[in-house]
Amino acid sequence: MNDPIIQIRNLSKSYGSFRAVEGLNLDVHQGEIFGLLGPNGAGKTTTILMMLGLTEPSGGSVQVCGYQSASNPIPVKRKVGYMPDSLGFYDHMTALENLMYIARLNGFEETAGKKRALEMMEIVGLSTEKDKKTGAYSRGMKQRLGLAEVLIKKPEVIILDEPTLGIDPSGVKDFLSLIKSLSRDQGITVLLSSHHLHHVQQICDRVGIFVKGKLLAEGNIDTLSKTLFGHEGYVTSVKVAQEIPRPWPLEAELMQWEGLKKISIRDSEIEFTCTADLTAALVRFFVKEDYDVLSVSQKDYGLDEIYQKYFELEQR
Repeated sequence: MNDPIIQIRNLSKSYGSFRAVEGLNLDVHQGEIFGLLGPNGAGKTTTILMMLGLTEPSGGSVQVCGYQSASNPIPVKRKVGYMPDSLGFYDHMTALENLMYIARLNGFEETAGKKRALEMMEIVGLSTEKDKKTGAYSRGMKQRLGLAEVLIKKPEVIILDEPTLGIDPSGVKDFLSLIKSLSRDQGITVLLSSHHLHHVQQICDRVGIFVKGKLLAEGNIDTLSKTLFGHEGYVTSVKVAQEIPRPWPLEAELMQWEGLKKISIRDSEIEFTCTADLTAALVRFFVKEDYDVLSVSQKDYGLDEIYQKYFELEQR
């Protein structure tokens, strides 16, 4: 695998006796969407500010796009687009005028800047609203405009701090789809900071769980689930038309299967806890034994369960 585009080593930040970030190590690779998860006050924004060279670390280092953020913040800012949780635009100016102003700040000539601004408005779905003053924009529209703003300079990395805050559910879905499309189509690396676990789960390739300034774990959801829940990693429920007798004669036979650890019976529904995915084999077994299978479902351990488990472990 190529060298990480964001590389963090032993990063820490203290404000007096308060430790905002402690011993953070993290790699984010080219083209992936990485979710930095944690409650408000966990140290996510502080970490982002150190990535951008906007605040000095107390220890450790951050390298972004090949540059040390602390000693070379200007090259980092040329490569990285940052959208904070609170956006600011000139309300008396139109959306297009705001973007053209940003383009000029990034070194574009007038004609090229307008062309680039129009292209970005098309990408984020605001081309029909380009002449509306931003003071009349909704929160969701401003978030899209903010995304257009960070894309103006053709960044290699975009960092989004709580990007779905205050957007209605329909707007969130559209916004997250837009981020995913940008990453896949243009190869942009995305670091997304949020405390909305469900939103992050929808689009992130990997996540990092951040609590009290520490990165407790990082990886994809499957990896984190298996690490945390171990033998409970796969849970399959099978509902049949017949009521299951107690004791169930077939239970002893099934418990001989490799990877099957536990069977729970509730009327006509049987739940199997396994170390591997045995769903297909279980369905075949029930059909062979002349049971009428009404439904089959698998329990997925999402980010809510994973995060809660790590949070509980941290409190011990």
